[in-house]
Amino acid sequence: MKRKKLLLSVFAGMVGAIAVAAPAAAHVTVNPRTAEPGSYARVAFRVPTESDTASTTKLVVYLPADHPVASVSVQPVPGWKAVLHKAKLAKPLTTEGGNVTEAVDRITWTARSGAAIEPGQFQEFPVSLGPLPKSGTMTFKALQTYSDGKVVRWIQTGSDDSELENPAPVLTLAASGAPGAPAATPTRAAAAGKSDGPSSGTALTVGVIGLVAGLAGLALGGVAFTRSRRAED
Repeated sequence: MKRKKLLLSVFAGMVGAIAVAAPAAAHVTVNPRTAEPGSYARVAFRVPTESDTASTTKLVVYLPADHPVASVSVQPVPGWKAVLHKAKLAKPLTTEGGNVTEAVDRITWTARSGAAIEPGQFQEFPVSLGPLPKSGTMTFKALQTYSDGKVVRWIQTGSDDSELENPAPVLTLAASGAPGAPAATPTRAAAAGKSDGPSSGTALTVGVIGLVAGLAGLALGGVAFTRSRRAED
């Protein structure tokens, strides 16, 4: 009976370690995460379905009002309808083709029948933007709608998105190779075994701590099991 209890304790420790070390949920991100200031860029909004029971049926991305872009176009995504909504600008943009008085302020993608992003899958929505601002960052707040009616609002902002539950996608404007320019990273939802933007330092730290704790429990359980056998002998 003692041996059975010890084995169960060791097994429970291993399961606990795996559970704690499990990766955090994926977020909606913009990829790549950096772009050349003042340039035209192709970015893609990567959308993973986090729900185990519902599919993603709609995505709305809001372009930053403080950094309007004169030219915005979308790449067709099979099975999805894209609608670009424009708004008048408080201050016209000066471009080579003349002044621009209105610009796209949001893009809505809606899934047609059979094209929703199912659990365990992701989809990318490519967009061409330009010219980009000369410096700073562009924050794209997003709303993700599921087939069960739930709406996840990716709108939180902060200096460290790893501390936010629902961070908004952020594009950093930095010249290639510029000091301090963050490198683009893959996302957790990008492919099986690979991860994207959501992969936070906090989650990694917690996972490592959990794994170490589980291994320590496993070692202690093994020592106790050995001592028990010696005592019985």
